[in-house]
Amino acid sequence: MAMRQMLRRSLSSERRSASPRNEASKGHVAVYVGESEKKRFVIPLSYLNHPSFQELLFQAEEEFGFHHPMGGLTIPCSEDLFIDVVSAFSRT
Repeated sequence: MAMRQMLRRSLSSERRSASPRNEASKGHVAVYVGESEKKRFVIPLSYLNHPSFQELLFQAEEEFGFHHPMGGLTIPCSEDLFIDVVSAFSRT
């Protein structure tokens, strides 16, 4: 549950400090997560190198190719699964 709060805090602070184009801060990337309703998360770029995150990226490639409907990287999984995957990174 702490990871969910940290991600939400990251998301809310990103909204306050983002430029007018809603860019992620340096060293971070915005991803959209969800099966039907998409929620924006801002994560460190280093997460992209983790094997379990690579699997999520593969699923995104299979579903969307290089055209992501949200205009950014879209991960087609549930919010809970995404939080479980990224919370595992902080435990290692």
